[in-house]
Amino acid sequence: MGSILVGTASWTDKTLLESGWYPRDVTSAQERLGYYAGRFPLVEVDSSYYSPPAQNTVSLWRDRTPAGFTFDVKAFSLLTHHPTRPGALYKDLRERIGAEKKNVYLRDLDRDVVEQVWERFLAALAPLHEAGKLGAVLFQFPQWFPIARHNKQYIVECKERCAPVPISVEFRNHTWMSEDNQAETLGFLRKHEVPYVSVDMPQGYPTSIPPVLAATGGLAVVRFHGHSDKWTSKDVHERFGYLYGEDELREWAPRLRRLAEDAATTHVLMNNCYRDHAQVNAAQLARLLAQG
Repeated sequence: MGSILVGTASWTDKTLLESGWYPRDVTSAQERLGYYAGRFPLVEVDSSYYSPPAQNTVSLWRDRTPAGFTFDVKAFSLLTHHPTRPGALYKDLRERIGAEKKNVYLRDLDRDVVEQVWERFLAALAPLHEAGKLGAVLFQFPQWFPIARHNKQYIVECKERCAPVPISVEFRNHTWMSEDNQAETLGFLRKHEVPYVSVDMPQGYPTSIPPVLAATGGLAVVRFHGHSDKWTSKDVHERFGYLYGEDELREWAPRLRRLAEDAATTHVLMNNCYRDHAQVNAAQLARLLAQG
C-alpha cells in the first residue's frame, strides 16, 4: 500500500483564524504555516485559484515548512475555463486586455497573453518543485466543461504544460462520471496517467459527482466537500460549512486504504473549510487511518 497524506484545503481561512484552532501566540503568517505543518503533512493552496501566487511568496511557503511537507496547488481560474477578474491577471497583461469587462475567459485572450499566464504561473511554483514539496497542480473544471474530445485534448495539454509536475483533475460536470461515461473517463485518464480527483460531496445537484474512488495515475487524490444542505448558496462558508461525524469518517477509512493499494501516494484533503471543521476532521481521519 502506498503512503496516505491527510491535510486540509487552506490554512488561512478567516473563520479558521477566528475559531481558536491556532494558539493565541501564533499570529504571524510564518508561525501559522509552521504550526499547521507540525500537525499535517499536506495542504492545498486555494488562493492560487483566485490570483496567481508570486514566486517570493512560494519561496516563503517552501522555507516555512519542514522537509517532506507537500503542497497541492489549485490552478489559476483562467486556466480552468472559469471566469476571471481582469484585476487578478498580471499587471502588464491586464493593461493589454483593458478593464472594461467584469470577467474574462481563456477564449477571450490573445494567444501570447495565454502563453504568458501559463509561463508565469508555473514559474512561480518552481521553488516548491525544486524542493520536492510540490505534490500536484489541481485543475478543477467547471460545470460547463462536459466530456468532449476538445476538453479531453485540453486536459492532455494541461498535463504536458505542467510536466514534470503532475496535475490532478476534478470535474463538476456530471457527464464525465455518468453511468454511461464513467469507464471512458477513467480509461482516458489512466491512458494519459492523469490522477482523477475523487470527491465526497452533496448529491442531486447539477454539479454533483458520485463518490467513486479511482486511481488513474501514481497519485490518487480525494477531496471531502461535506454535505451541507446549502450547497447552492453563494456564501462559500454556507456551502462548505459541514462537520463530518466520526462514524462517517470511520466508514471512509477502509475505502481510502483500498484506494492507496493502487497508487504510490494518496492525498486526502478536507475541503469543509468553515471554522476548524476541516482541521478537526483531518486529524480524526488521520487517526482512523493510522489505527487501520
